[in-house]
Amino acid sequence: MIKRTLFFGNPAYLSTKNEQMVVNFPEEDKPEKTIPIEDLGYLVLEHSQITISNGLLMKLVQNKTAVITCDKQHLPCGFLQPLVGHSEQTERIRYQLNASLPLKKNLWQQTVTAKIDNQANHFLNLGKNALRLKRYAKVVKSGDLNNEEALAAAHYFQNLFDIPEFSRNQKGIAPNNLLNYGYAILRAVTARALVSSGMLPSVGIFHRNKYNAFCLADDVMEPYRPYVDAVVYDIVESGGNIEDLNTNLKSELLAIPAIDVMIDGKQSPLMNAMSRTTASLFECFEGSRRKILYPEF
Repeated sequence: MIKRTLFFGNPAYLSTKNEQMVVNFPEEDKPEKTIPIEDLGYLVLEHSQITISNGLLMKLVQNKTAVITCDKQHLPCGFLQPLVGHSEQTERIRYQLNASLPLKKNLWQQTVTAKIDNQANHFLNLGKNALRLKRYAKVVKSGDLNNEEALAAAHYFQNLFDIPEFSRNQKGIAPNNLLNYGYAILRAVTARALVSSGMLPSVGIFHRNKYNAFCLADDVMEPYRPYVDAVVYDIVESGGNIEDLNTNLKSELLAIPAIDVMIDGKQSPLMNAMSRTTASLFECFEGSRRKILYPEF
């Protein structure tokens, strides 16, 4: 089932009644709205004057709905997740924490190879030369010792957009603002799937920054980034204003969890594919599987 993503950019009061989320707009002449909580996958709260009841928060967490809050720059900055995301969570976390270094290096090799392959296939879909990216993908070593990921990313972003001065930088020129927003949504999708699979999003296989609470999410989302890039590319090519991250642009980026991807030979909504990826990752930690299941662009 595809879960809904709701975005709130205006003052609102959110509460619950009869397993429904009740939405009231105090500053607008709009009727009260209700949405079944079981249909909600992601709730993005952008405006500082949004009030949400504790009863609703409790039901959202129990439904494993990702509640995302935004900062003054309107970028997602917080993510509410359940303390217990899986019935076997303690055992699953133990497998994750006990993963050997060779296993983690192998999993990172698989992840980087899948990411570069998807970047290359994105280029091929756009009619761009992907030979260098394909070469990078073929020579990734265990643990990515030669940092093929960074080499591929530099080439990829230098040639993705027809903007001569563009480089990938969080504080750089547009469409970096669109990429930042899209990646933040993807990160929340990944963290939600990891928690549902009984793992800690903060303990990564490669990323290990002590200030980063989502290291594993940042690892697992890497092969999915080209799907965000594709959405942003289409927005840029449409010729509209991309300097201002307005509501229309956000609505296009908030559709990312529901876009179709190919995984294991079948089409699946990205949010569902991510759940299959995180489930396969646990099986790798457990020892019942050797490869992470990633989508193919």
